[in-house]
Amino acid sequence: MAVARLFKGPFTVDDYQRLGECGILHEDSRVELIDGQVVPMSPIGERHAGRVNYLTETLVRLVGTDGIVTVQNPVTLDRRSQPQPDLAIVRRRPEFFGTATPTPTDTLLVIEVADSSVEYDREIKIPLYARTGIPEVWLCDLPGDRVEIYRDPHPGGYAGVRTARRGDTVEALHLPGVTLTVENVLGEPDSRR
Repeated sequence: MAVARLFKGPFTVDDYQRLGECGILHEDSRVELIDGQVVPMSPIGERHAGRVNYLTETLVRLVGTDGIVTVQNPVTLDRRSQPQPDLAIVRRRPEFFGTATPTPTDTLLVIEVADSSVEYDREIKIPLYARTGIPEVWLCDLPGDRVEIYRDPHPGGYAGVRTARRGDTVEALHLPGVTLTVENVLGEPDSRR
């Protein structure tokens, strides 16, 4: 899958941040830095927003003080990639990452909720998460009505991949007590399918 670019790169994370400081990009710009390219993010539809809202509320309660749930905030993967996953659970720090963005060593779980971006998330972002050592990713494939769980990262991808469907549960590898049913993760099936 080709990645659409907004500006001719490659850019580093520092360059990308300067685009914001100079006013070229704004806080509410729907873009992220992927492999040195500033790429547009998919628009957020109602079902996507509802799932992110539900997961945020649920995960904050389940994670408690064992981590910080971040929502559509940047994670610095390497010097050329700073995506904004729908949700990430990161290790707790006293300043709540007010002085630096989380990195792969801080990140316990990334969750991507995908409605129109399933292929992009699966082919571009998940391999990037694996290459940089994110230990676990959940891809909530809303059109496919399933949750894909990726674990055991290697430079070439994730060695452990499991698909969970309705009737199954998903458990966070590094967060005891974070267990959800697939029904809760996905919500009601899309009646338009």
